[in-house]
Amino acid sequence: MDTIYALASARGKAGVAVVRISGPLAFWAVEKLAGDVPAPRRTALRVLKNADGVMLDEALVICFEKGASFTGEESAELQLHGSVAIINAVLQTLAELDGLRLAEAGEFTRRALENEQLDLAQVEGLADLIEAETEAQRRQALKVFSGALGEKAERWRAALLRAAALIEATIDFADEEVPTDVSPEVLELIALTMIELEEEIKGAKMAERIRDGFEVAIVGPPNAGKSTLLNALAGREAAITSEFAGTTRDIIEVRMDLQGLPVTLLDTAGLRKTSDVVEAIGIDRARSRAAHADLRVILLPNADAEPEMTPQDGDLVLIGKDDSGAYPQSVSGKTGQGVDLMVAHIATTLSDRASDASSAIRERHRVAIQDALVSMESARNEVLLGGERAELAAEELRRAVYALNCLVGRIDVENILGEIFSSFCIGK
Repeated sequence: MDTIYALASARGKAGVAVVRISGPLAFWAVEKLAGDVPAPRRTALRVLKNADGVMLDEALVICFEKGASFTGEESAELQLHGSVAIINAVLQTLAELDGLRLAEAGEFTRRALENEQLDLAQVEGLADLIEAETEAQRRQALKVFSGALGEKAERWRAALLRAAALIEATIDFADEEVPTDVSPEVLELIALTMIELEEEIKGAKMAERIRDGFEVAIVGPPNAGKSTLLNALAGREAAITSEFAGTTRDIIEVRMDLQGLPVTLLDTAGLRKTSDVVEAIGIDRARSRAAHADLRVILLPNADAEPEMTPQDGDLVLIGKDDSGAYPQSVSGKTGQGVDLMVAHIATTLSDRASDASSAIRERHRVAIQDALVSMESARNEVLLGGERAELAAEELRRAVYALNCLVGRIDVENILGEIFSSFCIGK
């Protein structure tokens, strides 16, 4: 296996730059640059030199033994002064050493997966942690990266293997008298595991929303103050505002961090009847996008007007452009009247929904869990039909275990690795 190296910190000038090395020649490479290999997991100050003995930098060197590193291999980190010239000189010196090559994107993490330092769900959690922009995304990704989903999958898998073993024991001793009926224990194991899996499925959609972001649509008739309100929330002129009806034709999106939650605000076309073909297309799109949003802020032109869309649970119905604040349920993007209360309501509503999020954060996780549930339901039915269906029940339980193995990457992993590691940078 090759020994790989890469800059693990951001490119460009910085106070400190970190170069990682991993593989069977990692300690040898450190010795070539630093003159010796510091004690494992002990920070040591060393002068780094190239093959001609020219000083490259004075750096902190940390070595990790095989089995005690991120990748599971012999690894080292060189903490350099972060000038571009020093980084390039050290990388060039490593490139000239036989047996070393520059790492590919995500290769350090891929080796951690191959060496069973991480399971596939943890790798996905790490990818999300790198991409996290809000506090909710950070917390969720960190939970998955810490192995929460893998621990659950192992518990579910153990229960199903126990159930399968009980059934297979009745098959192996079919010609002998089996002292107890195993079906009650098998059915209990299946039922308890199915309950946990169904709970995980329920929270998977919300976990995806935290990962990808919630959508809040601002809807209402033309000139109800939608674009002005969006601009006030965004803190910039994201949408064009004017006194002429129908100014907004397409959906304008503004992504923001709303009290730790990732939220995309949607400014939609004014809802009204129109003979303008282009405006009509915009209105149809607005209705469709708003219907699929997580929450809607429905603006009314006055207190007597009816909402253009039927409010759903959690939606806000407010009088727009109420600069005076004469009505309690009003908001004005121009003066800021009612904006704080509106934001607080949105944040509280979405936070309450986010609290139900599970550790299954991707569509792949949901599909694997759903496949396991289908197989478990079939296994339960086979058990209820009697002992002569034992082999079919055992086979369905094996299918369920297979689905859970796919969940954490024990098997059937190659076809999705490319997609996952495409989001990683070189050095991670």
